[in-house]
Amino acid sequence: LLMATHVLAVVTAAWTGAAVVRVVLAVGGIPTRADNHDDDPEAPLRGGRVIGMLERTAVAASLLLAWPAGIGIILAVKSLARFSELRAPHASEQFILGTFASVLWASAIAGVSILAGL
Repeated sequence: LLMATHVLAVVTAAWTGAAVVRVVLAVGGIPTRADNHDDDPEAPLRGGRVIGMLERTAVAASLLLAWPAGIGIILAVKSLARFSELRAPHASEQFILGTFASVLWASAIAGVSILAGL
């Protein structure tokens, strides 16, 4: 049962986090993907939804596997991969707010799953 709870937590974190990130970006006044034209090759931070889902999956899994240091590796890899794109207008704000919201959401969902297993 605990394994099923953790798997459900990872899936929930991955699939529901995009809505949370969009709300945080809107509150922060940062244009969302719908405004940035995700199909435009020149748009900043393309592929953010898929990268965000993978990020939330990895963060939740790393916490549920009792390996919180994994979050540092995830964020380092993401930052290095996106580094060249962060000079575009609004890209750095979108990156920081989006990543922070995404990681907090995945951590919260993982935390609830851990507490449910106690």
